Amino acid sequence: MSKRPPRKRDTRYSSYRHPRWWPTWLGIAMMWLMSRLPLRWQWQLGRLIGELAYRLIPRRRHITEVNIRLCFPELSPAEQQQLVRKAFHSNGIGIMEIGLAWFRDPKTYLPVTNVHGLEYLNAALEKGNGVLLLGGHYSTLDLGGSLVTEFIEADVMQRDHNNPLMNAVMTRARERRYGTALDSKNLRGLLKQLKLNRVVWYATDQDYGRKGIVFAPFFGVPAGSITATSRIAERSGCAVVPFSHFRREREPGYDIYFHPPLEDFPSGDDLTDATLVNQTIEQQVRHNPDQYLWMHRRFKTRPSRDDPDLYHEDTR
Repeated sequence: MSKRPPRKRDTRYSSYRHPRWWPTWLGIAMMWLMSRLPLRWQWQLGRLIGELAYRLIPRRRHITEVNIRLCFPELSPAEQQQLVRKAFHSNGIGIMEIGLAWFRDPKTYLPVTNVHGLEYLNAALEKGNGVLLLGGHYSTLDLGGSLVTEFIEADVMQRDHNNPLMNAVMTRARERRYGTALDSKNLRGLLKQLKLNRVVWYATDQDYGRKGIVFAPFFGVPAGSITATSRIAERSGCAVVPFSHFRREREPGYDIYFHPPLEDFPSGDDLTDATLVNQTIEQQVRHNPDQYLWMHRRFKTRPSRDDPDLYHEDTR
């Protein structure tokens, strides 16, 4: 059976007038309304959303528990469960922040945003081969990306939303902030932007199946890790600059971090490169472990097809 061709993006709002899109429009309207609330209120609502998800979505709670248990064996069972719960709260806040990223001017939050290490990015750009921003799936994903465009010009690689209307809203919002929102499979477009000495936000820290991967440690656990980062850097000569963003808890605010470019990358060895990428992301996650997307089955693909499913209770 042949694969279906990829769905073409349609970002014209006029294409979504049919009544079947009205529930989605209602959800978008609610996101817009809640984005007008003060930041402290948004965080409180986000924690409530996270608490409800923790209690009412046992499948995602189980995935998070497995990930935390695997990645933080040094914590006691009680500490692990506390981190699981806090991760749900942080990701609940992240849901609220999507509305801020899509519907508010990021300049609104510049007074509470600090940027660190911008000199690393500027120095990398001076080499003229573009910069691959090595990001991760933190709970501040959308808002962090929106805020950073107030300091740099950048493009973004995105996985399109399964709902075409939500994808239209997301893509239009991101293209207002970024130069281009490239489909995650559009490597040709990515290389074209790097050739123009552009900065492209790129995240590799999820499980994409067995194609084009090696098994490199992530928090000491073998994780299916794509080798495309090495291929991109090899073909373009771009610098790979780690990039992270977190919210400050004591007072509402955000920190954006640029780090020194990866050294000796690519090395010519896919496993060495993937290990370095995973270690780099792990170092950032450990600073604010609750603000990472632990609900994803990061260790779904196992080194051997005969290895037991680490998330086996997830399918019961």
